[in-house]
Amino acid sequence: MNDRPIFSEPRLDPSVVARIREQGLRVVGDVHGDLNAFRHAIATQRFIIQLGDLVDHGPNSAGVLETMLDLIEAKRGMFVLGNHDRKLGRALEGRRLRRDLPLEATLQQIHDSPIDDLAQRAHKMISEAPAWLRLGDNLFVHGGFHTAMLSSPPPETGIADMSAPLSRALFGETTSRIQPDGYPERRLNWINRIPAGITVYVGHDRRSNDGRPWHKTGRLGGKAIFMDLGAGKGGHLAWIDLNDI
Repeated sequence: MNDRPIFSEPRLDPSVVARIREQGLRVVGDVHGDLNAFRHAIATQRFIIQLGDLVDHGPNSAGVLETMLDLIEAKRGMFVLGNHDRKLGRALEGRRLRRDLPLEATLQQIHDSPIDDLAQRAHKMISEAPAWLRLGDNLFVHGGFHTAMLSSPPPETGIADMSAPLSRALFGETTSRIQPDGYPERRLNWINRIPAGITVYVGHDRRSNDGRPWHKTGRLGGKAIFMDLGAGKGGHLAWIDLNDI
């Protein structure tokens, strides 16, 4: 590790910064309830930054939430807010949401958990998760980049009111069209607005065709690395180790 300052919003605990400097960083893609894969990903001394969408689709979203709670408590890891995490957080608040089978399965798993206060602890964790995080020349966000992320901190909570940067952080950049698979059509114009020297690590979109994280350089020279390889949905979980932050 070099001695360049780590610029982070929100500010990280000094012990976390020290751990990153000493042990390095592991960036983990969308987990979607795949607890076994997540356990493999975090079997390291490195600090973990997970890119959101901890829950839904996979067999053990409750176990993934428990594991992330343990990582945060031990100051060994954190996650940035994903759209599925936000939806769960709002459901745990008692908000009425449209019918969603993966979410309903996650809620049932939480209800069946032997940890009595898992719902309350998960809600608190989700409500406090940052929507984006900058460390040096690296930005970590679930859905997509917005230029405001380089100069402004994320909102205090991502499960309340929506803003343009928060929408981009959670959902990327969408058109008004729906794809044949039922998902919104998303475009990647935001990559062209990443400044040279900045690398943005994202999940959300499964873009890879070769089973490895997908790299894309924009017109200004900035880079985006897509980490969603379909864990919990028939694919696998990706991670990348960083040593120079």
